[in-house]
Amino acid sequence: IHGEGAIGVLVELNCETDFASRNDDFKGLVKDIAMHIAAQNPEYVRREEVSEEVANREREIYRDQARSSGKPDAIIDKIIDGKMDSFFKSTCLYEQEFVKDTSMTVQELINNLIGKVGENIRVRRFARFQTGEGIEKRTTDLAADVQATLEI
Repeated sequence: IHGEGAIGVLVELNCETDFASRNDDFKGLVKDIAMHIAAQNPEYVRREEVSEEVANREREIYRDQARSSGKPDAIIDKIIDGKMDSFFKSTCLYEQEFVKDTSMTVQELINNLIGKVGENIRVRRFARFQTGEGIEKRTTDLAADVQATLEI
């Protein structure tokens, strides 16, 4: 729970033995990753989880942007590749810069602990909840609502 109860995160972090999961370093990693998810709001754990539909939609957006800016066709694919890498870095947990130390990614943070404890560790899944998510914000002026009601 973070932000005075405004954000909650559940993380499933897997390792090979219960001995490793009871380790203080492992518990610290879980806490750090949960805090990172609360702060950065990734959508996926790794890029392989991004559906083809989402990836293709993003590619088309970047292709249209490059064409409309007059970029030559010869470099449009390179531009798209670069923008897709940026998309994955912003939406995939493992590729994001770790919020407490931006000199490493979350994947590198996990790899550091793997090297220390000698066990495979991976984030299987996570869920992030935020107070007020899903509630439609009303932008209609109250006076307009009243006027519309009176006209009926």
